[in-house]
Amino acid sequence: MRPRGALAVVACFVSPSCVRPAARPLVARWPTPARRLTGVAAARAVASAPPPAVSMTETAQDLLRSRVVAALTTAFGPDAAANPMLTPATKAGFGDYQCNAALSLAKKEGKRPRDVAAAIIDALDVSDFCEAPTVAGPGFINLTLTPAYVSGRLNAMLADLSRLGVTKRTGSAAKKVVVDFSSPNIAKEMHVGHLRSTIIGDSLCRLLEFLGHDVVRLNHVGDWGTQFGMLIQLLREEVPDFVAGTGELGDVDLGDLVVFYKRAKARFDVDPAFKEAAQREVVALQGGDEVSRRAWQAICGQSRVEFQKLYDTLRVEVTERGESFYNPYLADVVADLERQGLAVEDQGATVVFLEGAQFTNREGDRQPVIVRKSDGGFNYATTDLAAMRYRVQEDGAQRILYVTDIGQSLHFQQVFQVARRAGFVPEKVSLEHVPFGLVQGEDGKKFKTRSGDVVKLKDLLDEAVVRSRSELEARLAADNRTESPEYVQDVVSKVGIAAVKYADLKTSRTSNYRFSFDKMVKLDGDTAPYMMYAFVRTQGIYREAGGGRALEDMEGKDVAFAYPVAAELALAKTLLRLPEVLAELERDLCPHVLCEYMKGVSTLFNRFYEQCPVRGADSEAVKESRLALCAITASVIRRCLDLLGIQTLDKI
Repeated sequence: MRPRGALAVVACFVSPSCVRPAARPLVARWPTPARRLTGVAAARAVASAPPPAVSMTETAQDLLRSRVVAALTTAFGPDAAANPMLTPATKAGFGDYQCNAALSLAKKEGKRPRDVAAAIIDALDVSDFCEAPTVAGPGFINLTLTPAYVSGRLNAMLADLSRLGVTKRTGSAAKKVVVDFSSPNIAKEMHVGHLRSTIIGDSLCRLLEFLGHDVVRLNHVGDWGTQFGMLIQLLREEVPDFVAGTGELGDVDLGDLVVFYKRAKARFDVDPAFKEAAQREVVALQGGDEVSRRAWQAICGQSRVEFQKLYDTLRVEVTERGESFYNPYLADVVADLERQGLAVEDQGATVVFLEGAQFTNREGDRQPVIVRKSDGGFNYATTDLAAMRYRVQEDGAQRILYVTDIGQSLHFQQVFQVARRAGFVPEKVSLEHVPFGLVQGEDGKKFKTRSGDVVKLKDLLDEAVVRSRSELEARLAADNRTESPEYVQDVVSKVGIAAVKYADLKTSRTSNYRFSFDKMVKLDGDTAPYMMYAFVRTQGIYREAGGGRALEDMEGKDVAFAYPVAAELALAKTLLRLPEVLAELERDLCPHVLCEYMKGVSTLFNRFYEQCPVRGADSEAVKESRLALCAITASVIRRCLDLLGIQTLDKI
């Protein structure tokens, strides 16, 4: 996906008369449009214009793409239509959308790009929702939506402010999607490294659920493996009656499992007898020994309590289905691979050799994936293969997403290949690794405490709330304003958590990013508080100018939108792009695209706020149009924030 900055979003929607100044534009052979009207005259003209005869459920980009494809097919044949190269405009002056197909076709056709562009325009019929297309520069086709079409789309958004013109996927378009995210390890505390998987995964789930997909939110926790032998053996020694089922835990503190784990690991590293006993416990646990499982369940139970506190703070819902869940299926997975001739013995282990040049060295040796170790144990690859097969066969998954750090990319390339070759996952089911970069400190290094430990997620969230409180109290003092303790607590908790989430999600998913408490709690700039404040402002304007009405009172109205000031049309065109942005996010799974869009909406709304008085509008029609824009803007910002897992406030 090509990265875009927030300014690019803002610049997409400008005066339709602007074109690229490199050359005099070619204009389609349509009648010259009437001169532009301003003020109340413009409002009356738009109000009297007939409604567009185009679908209001199809996005402008999809509608344009189908028309451009038809034009390319007519002008140059079906091969030319394979890639219409239609995108939102990227700079001021280029209309609302651009078609760049002429540049790639020119060489093939042996013609000048501008001549190819002219031929495309001759075959292009968009007069029912676009102004006359223009050609600029070497052959860029600029396309600008008509105000009448924009008004129709806005009224479609007003018809249901909860969906805002976003079509809900139904029938074959609605998929069963499994999202594997968060995935901490039992007996270890969640740290800052779990932040990205948890909130990116939650945001993607929220989006897919809103679009109508059936989403399974899975927490593939690390609740199985060698480390449990150490923990169980320590419990056996310290509270043998509890492990045996004849007593309680007593004075043993499992509240801080990190400390308990460190004690067990220290013994494991220096005490050979303890190590040997711990290894026996692993075998006993995997074999279903009742005593070992009782101790294991106690450890897992305590971890779940601590994990849930963090999930509640982050407002994240997830269903635990850990590694242990798939333990009964591991032997069958290996047996199936062996029956198909995919798994073979190699140096005592059972492996599947990978195919492809990327997995073959210079000597022609293929890289193996171990599915059963030489000691008979299984590993992560085996568990992931069992999980994939279960998710397809039992969950009915049609799309499976793995939200993990970018360092696991190779692992997923390997197990995806094995799963496909074994038939565990048919081609019609999409397997997607959704990788993300690291969270870094402001010095660009791994985010750690001064002592060198990885920052605990709980400490990070607590600190965000503390910083948020400090910022709010300073502003209240500066404004000589007093608020109740309940109000302050509500605001600082919501803003603090929102700040952490937004600071992460606004960064391109695959990039590392530098975490700064000082920057993220500010009420200006590209921060969560800025977006939350934009929502508060839209509500305030609506309440003040609308006579105390609620935003929802505008829902279902048929408004004659007016655009006497350019800022109104620019905001309107940005608002109607919401379905396109969500479709892009559904495809590419990059939440920063939604953050960029919301920043563009907020920026244009502030420009609208400065240039377009609502209460003092020139006419009642213009006032009603501006009130409707406020209602749609508020609903768009609220929906975007909700998809990011961020709550709104009525007052900051």
